[in-house]
Amino acid sequence: MLGEGGETSLIKQAMGNKLLLSNPKMNSTRVKPSETLSNLARLEQLLGGFKEKPYYYVDMHIHSKYSRATSLDMTLENIAFSAKLKGLNIVGTGDCTHPKWLRELKKSLVEESPGLYRLRSEKNPEKATLFILQGEVNTVYQDGNTVKRIHHVVLFPDFETVKQACDAMEHIGDLSADGRPLLKCSSPELVEILKSVSKNVEVFPAHVWTPHFSIFGTHGYISVKDCYKDKHNDIHALETGLSSDPPMNWRVSSNDPYTLVSNSDSHSYYPWRLGREANIMVLEELSYRSILNAIRKQGRSRIILTVETYPEYGKYHYPGHRGCSVSVDPERYFRLKGICPVCSRKLTPGVETHIEELADRPKGIRPRDAADYVHLIPLSEIIGYVYSTDPNSKKAWSIYYSLVKDFGSEYRLLIETPVGEIAKRDRRLAYVVDLVRRDMVRIRPGYDGVYGEIEGFYSQDRLQAFMNS
Repeated sequence: MLGEGGETSLIKQAMGNKLLLSNPKMNSTRVKPSETLSNLARLEQLLGGFKEKPYYYVDMHIHSKYSRATSLDMTLENIAFSAKLKGLNIVGTGDCTHPKWLRELKKSLVEESPGLYRLRSEKNPEKATLFILQGEVNTVYQDGNTVKRIHHVVLFPDFETVKQACDAMEHIGDLSADGRPLLKCSSPELVEILKSVSKNVEVFPAHVWTPHFSIFGTHGYISVKDCYKDKHNDIHALETGLSSDPPMNWRVSSNDPYTLVSNSDSHSYYPWRLGREANIMVLEELSYRSILNAIRKQGRSRIILTVETYPEYGKYHYPGHRGCSVSVDPERYFRLKGICPVCSRKLTPGVETHIEELADRPKGIRPRDAADYVHLIPLSEIIGYVYSTDPNSKKAWSIYYSLVKDFGSEYRLLIETPVGEIAKRDRRLAYVVDLVRRDMVRIRPGYDGVYGEIEGFYSQDRLQAFMNS
């Protein structure tokens, strides 16, 4: 909870003493309102009956330097370094099906606990970043009269299983061509191949609402069962991706049986990319099996909260037409019948549009056993906003390192530290962190390939007065 010190009083005064939930429109009669940090509850309050067990920040989907459009500096050492800054305890290896990367993984990693690995060179094993063997594959195939393009995240329990899976996939694609290989098989065929190697291989659809290469995208399906057919019972999770958050997925009731997971899909080791989305897990033990149980909702391991970026950042969130600088919300899109009001050509549909088409629930309905969530803005971007500097500037990095040193990690500052404690260090930073926790960020939604932008914060006048005081 927030402290009751002087700085906190200043913050409350500037806010007009309003305590707002991150999702204030959530239906409180049919579903439980969000209990994320935005209602000023500390993370410990979410642990409930799991209080005696440790929790971990986990990012299960990234890429290596062997994937297209990925930094050549995406090495294990750089990933481990940035993971510590971020506060990630466990991170995917990315691209473990690529032969060269797999050789590097075998050479550089050693098993620290069952199914989880650390760098051999780690000088302090007790505080090491742990890696889970992970890849992503792209299946392209004909289904009826349409071509389907679906990305899947794959988790493996050990190196031997990775080897066997690679052997089984060699005949359907060139694994050395890209870190995320293109496979000539259907989604159910992929699951059948991988599950024949080991039942402990976990497969789930990646970034499920991304317009291209996703299960619900332009070249996708209307449901998990429609996509995976007779293998749908082997799918236990859906990755929200940068294009969606839990409330968007909750609008489609057929998604209810699946655990929502959130991962960065990072192509860079910078801390504003790595871990920008993640999962907070309570694990019975530190092991691959416990992570599997958390995803499958077995035993006492669970995902208790997902860290989400604002989906409005996505470059296809709203319908629009970049050439005419036109962006419209879904309601206006349907009123316009999908036609640009400037040039009379078709508007490019957005993720919100497609969700409206598939939704069988109004906004505000939440499944009863759904994990909680919190929207975050990376600390580097908050620093850039507060101090009027580029997030990648020397000034921003200096402030970033200083804050991480004082608070332990970026997550610990943004999620776990009471605002009153942050205010003792920097009250302007504390105030903006508080607004982010309350979901009071105002974003101009992305459209037709144009990324969304932060416009400011609700209560902007109070914020400006507070920051100038």
